[in-house]
Amino acid sequence: MAAPMSAIDSAWQLLIANFTEFQLATVVTFLLHETVFFLSGLPSLLFERFGLFAKYKIQKKSNTSAYQNRCVLRLILYHVCVNLPVMIFSYPAFKFMGLRSSLPLPHWYATPFGLTSEYAHPAEILFLGFATVVGPALTGPHLFTLWLWMVLRVLETVEAHSGYHFPWSPSNFLPLYGGSDFHDYHHRVLYTKSGNYASTFVYMDWLFGTDKDYRKAKTIEEKEGKNL
Repeated sequence: MAAPMSAIDSAWQLLIANFTEFQLATVVTFLLHETVFFLSGLPSLLFERFGLFAKYKIQKKSNTSAYQNRCVLRLILYHVCVNLPVMIFSYPAFKFMGLRSSLPLPHWYATPFGLTSEYAHPAEILFLGFATVVGPALTGPHLFTLWLWMVLRVLETVEAHSGYHFPWSPSNFLPLYGGSDFHDYHHRVLYTKSGNYASTFVYMDWLFGTDKDYRKAKTIEEKEGKNL
C-alpha cells in the first residue's frame, strides 16, 4: 500500500498535472523569483521611504522616492527582457543535465535597499545568473530543489543589500557571513575606492586584503561610538 502523500507532494502533483515541465521550469520559475524577490525586498524600501527602524539603518542618508521608483521600474524591465529569456533558452541545457519535475520530491529533514540587489547592467545580470545556476545545473537537480536554491539566493542577496543591520541579521549568528553590515561598505565607498566584494562569505576579501579599509573604519567607529 502506497504511503499517503505529504501536503507538499500533493501541491507538486497539482502543479505537474496542470503545467508542462517547460512551463514550470521557465514561466513558473520566473514568477516564483519575482514574487520572492519583490516581497522580500519591499520592506527595506518602505522602511527607508517612511523612516522606519532608523536606528538600524547602516547609512544615515536615504534614497529619494523618485530614485526608488526608477529602480523598481528598471528592475521589472530587466527581469522581463533578460531573466525570463535566459530561463527559456537555458531550459534545454538543464534538461540535458537531468532536470526533472516528477514525483517523488527530494527529501530534506551606493545606499542600497533590498531591491537594488538585482539592479545591475544586463551583462552583469547574465554573468551572475550563470554563476548562480551553473552549479545546480551540473548536478541534474529536481526542479523543486532548484527552486529552493533560487529562493535562498534571492533572500540572501536582498538581505545583504537591505541597508539595515538588525539584531536578528544572519551575520550576528553565522561565522564568516558578511551580510548587510559588511557588504554595505562596498556600496558606501563605490565611487572613491573599493572593497568588501562578498555579500555572503567574507573569507576571500580577507585573503586578498580587500576588507582592510572596512576593518579600519569599523575600529574607528567603535572607538568614537558613532556611525560612519
